[in-house]
Amino acid sequence: MHMFKRSGVWWACIRHNGRKVQRSLETSDRKLAKAIESKVRTELVEGVYFNKPIGRDRTFPQLVVKFMREHAPKVSDSQQRSYATSSKHLLKFFGEIDLLSISPKMISRYKVLRREAGLRPATINREMAMLSKAFNLAIREWEWLEINPVSRVSKEKEDNERDRWLTVDEEVCLLENSSEWLRDIILFNLHTGLRQDELLSLTWDRVDVFRKTILIKDTKNGKPRTIPLNKTALDILESKARVISIRSKIVFHSKCGTKIDKHNLRRAFVIAKERSGIEDFTFHGLRHTFATRLAHSGVDLYKISKLLGHKDIKTTQRYAHHCPDSLRDGVDILEADYNLTTVGRKAAISGEGNCHKSLGNKVRPEGFEPSTH
Repeated sequence: MHMFKRSGVWWACIRHNGRKVQRSLETSDRKLAKAIESKVRTELVEGVYFNKPIGRDRTFPQLVVKFMREHAPKVSDSQQRSYATSSKHLLKFFGEIDLLSISPKMISRYKVLRREAGLRPATINREMAMLSKAFNLAIREWEWLEINPVSRVSKEKEDNERDRWLTVDEEVCLLENSSEWLRDIILFNLHTGLRQDELLSLTWDRVDVFRKTILIKDTKNGKPRTIPLNKTALDILESKARVISIRSKIVFHSKCGTKIDKHNLRRAFVIAKERSGIEDFTFHGLRHTFATRLAHSGVDLYKISKLLGHKDIKTTQRYAHHCPDSLRDGVDILEADYNLTTVGRKAAISGEGNCHKSLGNKVRPEGFEPSTH
């Protein structure tokens, strides 16, 4: 029997009658931890520890608070904001209910209400992912529960992909109907493919003019990535650097030097879009246009995936149908590398080649040619 600290919290490891119990004592105070450990040991001796209905004395708000305090700080800022938004809706629905009372049926009901509220399948799945993660932590690390009710609830079928990109004519029209600050943002995004928050959070210390790159640290998947800058993107940054009148570390900042509010950006974008007569197109479509144009130019999916910062290349597969020419290049390369001589080809066809002979010893000719009878 011993106690140890993990992430600043005391844990107990107790063996009784051949069974090992390792659990968090949920406190950083050694004296209190000793008292809790003593209680656990007593329950083990009395034989009531494993019969306790764990989870009955834990409420849903306690789960969310502990999740946001202990797990959320480990993820990116954007993921933390997503967790915070999801937790508000989850708390509103589940209220003060104890964890043991939360059933798959109840979770399914929550999904129905969110669907009726007009949420996209991907948004609902993100909320379910957070809920499932919280329950898994409650099971594996906090020992509050034994079963994750979310695991018995099916995911929403996602069909959120919009195959809508900006044509060259639409781009010209959109830029003509945008104010200067918005024009810079649109053009920069068309040549870098940044997510909206990545673009608005870009600071000058992440710009390397010498290497012609920008470093994106706060990404959706939590992994920093370096984006190379072409001449258009570099010209925009150099132009902004020359006319800086306000000392701001943010590249695309407001008039007073602060970060541009995303709602103000979207509002300005909608106005420019309507003036241009462009329909069915969102700000996120600029990023999609960037990727689509790369695919049209023959850039392979792996490079597109890296530039977009996709965690899984499967996400990038949606652009595969945009690059048939690059796929043809692939099989053409295979043909070019197939350096059989004319004699070798004839030998293979006539059956004089060694490979055909070796196969002929094992497989009847009928196995290669269709029967004529």
